Parts: sequence; structure tokens; C-alpha cells
Amino acid sequence: MILSMTGFGHREIVQEGFRGSLDLKSYNNRYLDLAVYLPPYLARLESRFRSFLSARIVHGKIELSLRIRELDVPVAASADNAAARAVSRVLSEMAEACGIPDKPRIADILSFDGVVAYERIFDEDSLWARISPELERCFAEYDASRRREGEATAADIARQLDRVEGASSSVRALLPEIERTVRAQIRARFSEVMGDSVDEGRALAEVAPLLMKYSINEELSRLDAHIGSFRSTMASERAPGKKLDFLCQEMNREVNTIGSKSILLPVSQAVVELKDALENVREQLRNVE
Repeated sequence: MILSMTGFGHREIVQEGFRGSLDLKSYNNRYLDLAVYLPPYLARLESRFRSFLSARIVHGKIELSLRIRELDVPVAASADNAAARAVSRVLSEMAEACGIPDKPRIADILSFDGVVAYERIFDEDSLWARISPELERCFAEYDASRRREGEATAADIARQLDRVEGASSSVRALLPEIERTVRAQIRARFSEVMGDSVDEGRALAEVAPLLMKYSINEELSRLDAHIGSFRSTMASERAPGKKLDFLCQEMNREVNTIGSKSILLPVSQAVVELKDALENVREQLRNVE
């Protein structure tokens, strides 16, 4: 099953006393890289978001953000009166030193960190029970976008594999001509040296190792096997990107060997077609989970 590593999901949260939004998006990345952006007072929930995502996504750079516009939970506030008095005294001294008659206002004192502290009081399990269904719906939209793009990618990869199979079949059809060409080349060399009195036994002895040298039967067989494994893996495995990339490398290795052994122009032309198709496959695999 092909899933794209790029996707996007959005969910508006509209509940009694709870309003906000969830955004989930991802980009290409070789490994799983999670970034969770929450309001600071919800930091205790970050591990739950991370566990949710890592259980469902294998590769990619993932960004999840939760924005809160309303959260009706009790708020506890406290003042550090000692800090407030110290700040007020320092501000008064500064005003006096500068000849400013005004006394410090409460707004001036509150602008200093730590003078007043507050926190929202909530039960983690209860709040997560309200958030998690919304997260599930957001993820469903995100996953659907990955599936749609993955289906398009899989269709294009399948077309490229058809090109590979077609070019491979055309090379296989040339095997008899390759053998005839080798035999003709050996006979021509002997004729240059010996004229019409060619030693057939000696010629046959020279043909055998050259046929072995230029034989591409094994490479074609392995190429066909890799294509079969590629199609099977693409259809059945979850997050097959890395394995498919490895199989693509193996196919390319066989094609390079076929090219190095080529003694016919049509074979060389087929190798160009094979390499182009495989490069297109590898380009698509960069976005496959």
C-alpha cells in the first residue's frame, strides 16, 4: 500500500466551553520527525499527542498544532507580594532619581515576570477524552489526503514498471541475435587471419567463452524477479518506501550490467529506456512512506 509522506488535515473544535482548531501536516523525511505545538499550559499532553502520531505514521516530518480560543476550566492565580513591593520600590527610586513625580502604577508592576502567576486547572484524562476524538477526525482527513496522493504515485510507478518490463522483454527477444552476432564476429576474425581455411573446432572453442562473457540471461532473470518483488511489496506492505528504493537500486544494478555487456545498438537503446524509467520510479519513491 502506497502512502504519500506529504499530507494535510484540519479540524475545527466546537464544544461547550472548548473551542479551537487542530492542524496536521507532513513533509518528506527519511525518518520520523515529530513536532507538536501546544499552548504552554497543555504541555503535559504532548506525550499523548506524540504517542498517537508515532503509532500511525512511520516516516516523514510531522507538524501538529493545537490552537485554543476558549477553554472553560478553573484558573488559579497568585501574587508574589514581596516581588511586587521590590519592583514598586525600585520604580519609585528610579522616578525620584529622574525627577519624575508619578508613582508606579499597577500596570507597571504587573509588566514584570513573576509578580503574578496563574495556571489553568484541568484533569488530563478528562481533557484528552475531549481532544482525542477531534484528533482522530483530523488524522482521518490527513490520512485521506496521503492516500489520494499515494494512489496517484502508485499509478505512475506502475506505468514506469510497465516501461521496464517492456524494455526488458525487447532485450530478451534479442538474445538469439546477440549469439548470432558473437558467432559472426569470431568467424570474421578467423577469416581475416586464416582466409577460407577456418578451423571450425577452434572457432567454436572461441565462441563459447565469448557467449558466456556477453550473456545477459541471468541479469534479465534477476531483473524480472526484482520487478515481481517490487509489485508485490508495493501492493501488500505497510510503509514500503525503503524496501522499494532498495529493489529499485538492485534493478538499476542489473540494467547497468546489461549495458556494459551490450554489443547491439537496440540493446543499448533499451538500456537507456530502462534507466529513464527506473530514475522516474526513484524520483516518485522519495515521497513514499
